[in-house]
Amino acid sequence: MSKDIKILIVEDDENLRFLVVHRLKSEGYQVLENSEGTTAVQTILSEKPDIVLLDWMLPGKEGSVVCEEARKQGFEGLIIMMTAKAQDVDKIDAYQFGVSDYVTKPFNMDVLIAMLESKVKFLLNNDRSEIHRFGNMEHHPNIHTLFREGKKIELTILENRILLYFLRNPNQVISRDDLMLEVWGYNSDVNTRTLDMHIVRLRKKIEANPDNPQLLQTVRGVGYRFNAVN
Repeated sequence: MSKDIKILIVEDDENLRFLVVHRLKSEGYQVLENSEGTTAVQTILSEKPDIVLLDWMLPGKEGSVVCEEARKQGFEGLIIMMTAKAQDVDKIDAYQFGVSDYVTKPFNMDVLIAMLESKVKFLLNNDRSEIHRFGNMEHHPNIHTLFREGKKIELTILENRILLYFLRNPNQVISRDDLMLEVWGYNSDVNTRTLDMHIVRLRKKIEANPDNPQLLQTVRGVGYRFNAVN
């Protein structure tokens, strides 16, 4: 398909920026580039890209600040944070400064392209996304939100990814390793305790009684299973 999609990459590593720009152009995207945080906000506001690939560690202004400032000034496009360490993802979650998603470095270029393709599909779809219904809840993954009987429950990026993976794989036993790979990325250096902590937080949002989970159940020694109830 011909992509009328504009992507801005903000990255101070010249080699990586060159590789990403080259690949995105070959995939048919319009590409803009920026190498530091201070001018990145102006570029975002003046060029209004559909997607911003934003490095976390930048000279001038950190990615989180760039993101926050752009959001405060009304930018509504997708902002995907590029981070070097899986631990930083917890920071992205904690700050909630308006990141749409993230990718951990070093990333495989094909993985990045596949992720962007799914985002572009979302941008081009008028119905704006998949919706999953279970119990008395609706999950809207593209806006990181659960609705329980009309009441809105915000999810962090990680909770959103975890829940979406379970909803796409209902009633299947999913190992902790598979889940960590899916949620944190393939160079993940997180441990299972971190995963378990996010599961606990997610249960508080989806279970009637989080201490006796009916939906998101632990499978001893293996991982978890999501019991689909409609």
